[in-house]
Amino acid sequence: MSTLDSPIPRFHLAVPVDDLAAARAFYGELIGCAQGRSADTWIDWNLHGHQFVTHLVPGRRERAHNPVDGHDVPVPHFGLILTVPEFHRLAERFRAAGTAFVIEPYVRFEGQPGEQWTMFLLDPAGNALEFKAFADDAQVFAA
Repeated sequence: MSTLDSPIPRFHLAVPVDDLAAARAFYGELIGCAQGRSADTWIDWNLHGHQFVTHLVPGRRERAHNPVDGHDVPVPHFGLILTVPEFHRLAERFRAAGTAFVIEPYVRFEGQPGEQWTMFLLDPAGNALEFKAFADDAQVFAA
């Protein structure tokens, strides 16, 4: 089944960036998103079947943090839920590229409902991303 035939609706998310060339290198080359349409001030990306757009917006933005499982989680953030092998492959790509993690890859909520691998990092514009993986995908919405 292609992502276009998925029974799960695809999301659209637009985020500000201050350098489109840096966005191309990070999202296109490092993460491996296919580039779609673009203009002088924005780029569409295929983020695992979702429409993700980077818009050129100069300037700094404030960020908050929220404590989760003993770590200060950056807010706002976005990301993907991957399989465990995909998570570890991506973590290794980030490490090989010298990416600084906000929160290093680790197992969150170990032994509890919702146990998951997680990692946080910033894109070149300072947008916070979280990538996570559940050993049991049925635990994604565990209470």
